[in-house]
Amino acid sequence: MTSAIIITFCVLLLIAYLFDVTSSRTKIPSVILLLVLGWLLKEISHIFKISIPDISFSLPLLGTIGLILIVLDGTLELEIEKGKLRSIAQPLIGSLFSVIFLSVLLSFLFMKLGAADFRSALLYAVPFSIISSAIAIPSTRSMCRENREFVVYDTSFSDILGVVFFSYLAYSSSFSIGSVTFFIAQIIFMIFISVAASAGLSYLLGRMRHQIKFIPIILLIMLIYSLAELYHLPALIFILIFGLTIANLQRLTKLPLISKFFFGSIEKEVTRFKEINAEATFLIRSLFFLVFGFMIETSEILDPGTLKLAFFIVFIILTIRAFQLKITGNKLFPLLFIVPRGLITILLFMSITTANKIPFITENLILQIIVISSAVMILGTATVKKVNSDT
Repeated sequence: MTSAIIITFCVLLLIAYLFDVTSSRTKIPSVILLLVLGWLLKEISHIFKISIPDISFSLPLLGTIGLILIVLDGTLELEIEKGKLRSIAQPLIGSLFSVIFLSVLLSFLFMKLGAADFRSALLYAVPFSIISSAIAIPSTRSMCRENREFVVYDTSFSDILGVVFFSYLAYSSSFSIGSVTFFIAQIIFMIFISVAASAGLSYLLGRMRHQIKFIPIILLIMLIYSLAELYHLPALIFILIFGLTIANLQRLTKLPLISKFFFGSIEKEVTRFKEINAEATFLIRSLFFLVFGFMIETSEILDPGTLKLAFFIVFIILTIRAFQLKITGNKLFPLLFIVPRGLITILLFMSITTANKIPFITENLILQIIVISSAVMILGTATVKKVNSDT
């Protein structure tokens, strides 16, 4: 039995790796293929009457770890240079506009369709406003450098701003000046904690000489994040600041005050940390979507009751995306199509309490939006690629 489990895990993860490697050629996001693979595994287990225990309990755990690693993976790419300040400011402003405006617009739609109150509607709308960096970034491999950089910054900021906004809504019982002031105070406090923790972890990264150094640092990152979450603090700010610190550590160590704590070049350690984090992200993301795919019922994805709403929401997402690109001065194509939803959307929906539930927003709708938005990205990027190759 143990050997069978090990063989199954190894085969599934190797298939997931093939999906990831070939996604740049097939233009199909590996996430979609993983969902299909998980679903096929369930169907096969039913056909051959193989008893598989309930594994749904693992989704929140895998999702939270995946959220930490995915956001960290994105922020590790955010190198800050004087010449890039404009390139960073544009997607930051655009992401802020997109997350807020799209969330408010969708919340009005949900209220029109029967949501009890604005806060509950907004709580459900925010996850739909977040672009999945884990799906979007790999899809840009064939794009020009300018577009790739925009997608990296845009999706990373979308993840962070969306989750922070969601955290405020989840932990605030009402909208008031007091609740906003308290949340801003929490953010400022978290920034101080994050700067101190990032400095300490960066020092460990540069000074540790033991052969095992990266796993303890990743575990400390998860520990700090979980403790912040336990006290209802905007924990993702820590991931942002730590990621930015590591991504720009080579430049920071050139500053006189900081250089005293580091000896020699730290570039090698930073590169290795990025590689290990990327591999850990792949592992957790693959397991999450395999498990989520395993839980899919065939009737859910084809549910006509939510399919029309799913298409309409994706249409609204594309419309707001077009406005965002106009505001930031970017060309519509191919960036218009880079709007996939993924792990963070699922994870935030799973964390919404029963008291705030909206009956017509179901797992079926979430799954359909993930598939449709990914299909839009596939068709859009494939068309642009074909046009570019013909010219």
